[in-house]
Amino acid sequence: MRLYYLAVLFLFFLSCNNQKKNVVTPKELMSVNSTVSEKDSVLELEVYTFDEFEKFLNKKDGKVHVINFWATWCAPCIKELPYFEELNKKYKDKNVEVLLVSLDFPHLYESKLKPFIINKKIKSKVIALDDPDMNSWIPKVGTAWSGSIPATVIYKNNDKKFYEGSFTFSELETELKQFLN
Repeated sequence: MRLYYLAVLFLFFLSCNNQKKNVVTPKELMSVNSTVSEKDSVLELEVYTFDEFEKFLNKKDGKVHVINFWATWCAPCIKELPYFEELNKKYKDKNVEVLLVSLDFPHLYESKLKPFIINKKIKSKVIALDDPDMNSWIPKVGTAWSGSIPATVIYKNNDKKFYEGSFTFSELETELKQFLN
């Protein structure tokens, strides 16, 4: 039964939305499989069910929240991650918070996700969403969301926009600036 669930989940997320042409080099994909030193393996990864995660979608603190849904097996996701890192670095002191929500399979957290975070030196907050009832939580994130990734939510208080598909840095920054005014 567990294999059936994983197969369905894999096929669901395999539809990784690639509206724009994205090319990920073999080196980038290989870095997902890189080994991690014993010292680095202490990376703590916060894992949430959707009910626990939902608080991240509804903060009313005056900050702009940028939430990106991604996975290490999704080439367009990997391609755009540096843009979220650049956005985080550039706007961190301007009341902007970036949250990277991994949809990787739980059995890959240690072997793929944590090494990826360490090897890419990701500074944005990364959490994992582990909730098998996708049909119930996907529409809560974005009513128009088909479930493919990458997907992004940008919001400030009650003003919220959902985006399904990849960004360039310029496109991402343009969308962010609408919330900074």
